[in-house]
Amino acid sequence: MQNSIRLKLKAANAKKWKNGYPLIKKEDVLNSHDLKREGTIFELVDEHQNFIGKGYYGIQNKGIGWILTSQQKEPIDQPFFEKKLKLALNSRKSFFENQDTTAFRVFNGEGDGIGGLTIDYFDGFYVINWYSEGIYRFKDDILQALSVVTDFKGVYEKKRFAAQGSYIEDDDFLLGDKAPAPLIVKENGIKFAIYLNENAMVGVFLDQREVRKAIRDKYSKDKQVLNTFSYTGAFSVAAALGGAAKTTSVDVANRSKSKTIEHFRINGIDFEAQDIIVDDVFQYFKYAVRKNLQFDLVILDPPSYARSKKNTFRAEKDYSDLLEKAITITAKNGVIVASTNASSFGMDKFKGFIQKAFQQTGVKYEVLEEYRLPSDFKTIKEYKEGNYLKVVFLKKLS
Repeated sequence: MQNSIRLKLKAANAKKWKNGYPLIKKEDVLNSHDLKREGTIFELVDEHQNFIGKGYYGIQNKGIGWILTSQQKEPIDQPFFEKKLKLALNSRKSFFENQDTTAFRVFNGEGDGIGGLTIDYFDGFYVINWYSEGIYRFKDDILQALSVVTDFKGVYEKKRFAAQGSYIEDDDFLLGDKAPAPLIVKENGIKFAIYLNENAMVGVFLDQREVRKAIRDKYSKDKQVLNTFSYTGAFSVAAALGGAAKTTSVDVANRSKSKTIEHFRINGIDFEAQDIIVDDVFQYFKYAVRKNLQFDLVILDPPSYARSKKNTFRAEKDYSDLLEKAITITAKNGVIVASTNASSFGMDKFKGFIQKAFQQTGVKYEVLEEYRLPSDFKTIKEYKEGNYLKVVFLKKLS
């Protein structure tokens, strides 16, 4: 029998968790002070001491723990994790069978039943992301479970639970064989260079797979394309493979240029025919206005929070202003890919930011299509915050 702490919900809150909400915050319970060590198992009860769920104590962003099971007698142990992993892997069977895509998510936190844990697959190698010291306490059980249910080439980890949720620099290799650097993977036939042991970000954001496919297949032919906050140029590569006349990639990070060149090269694209610019995106917008530059396709996918020497960006506060700048340099009948991964607001609010930006510029627009997280990034309806990705394709009409 596992030792556990009883956490008592405040009276007004019980219904939400009885309906399957998985995250616990400090202000939701009466006795959070009883939790001393991350990884402690707790039983959540209502004001009448009725059992609601069992989970673990782990500090992650605004939360202090996740519900893992509604069965009071179910132990949180290696067989528990094995069962969860097996279900998740089976649900991704079609991805494993797709030879054109060899990189995807195989376990997506609370969507697959374990908040605070994600696992990504890169052509036989698995990367585990631990989002709190609490879930990290179960490392041995989870690794053993992964060893049982997969035939992995190698396993890496990313510890994302330092101060303010930052990545803990370390040797990320855990088990099996080490991956080549780079490891070349495919996504809908597009090649990406992945570095599993370099830092927290391995080289491509897997949640944008369907958006990149749309850019390549439907929006790039003969277009002048601007990719802002371009990171390693994944959107630019998709656009170039889709027949773009030219791509311009802009990112403030110095290493973005060499990474983008590498991605162009491995896809057989002449990088010298593209513009790859290391600059603050906000400064580049000013430059583009001065030079009267116009683009047929503008990709706007900033981080939720970004800070440079001259600018600080918070998606919830500043997205409309950023979009206004993008509208200014988008050609008539051009398309803007407005994207955010901010989990603090939903699609309706995001569309409000979009509407505000177009109203401020006096420009009319049409929504062409929308994207949320792809199916391998499984979510649950009880936890809407988990479906964080919001992408809207917008046509500038006037």
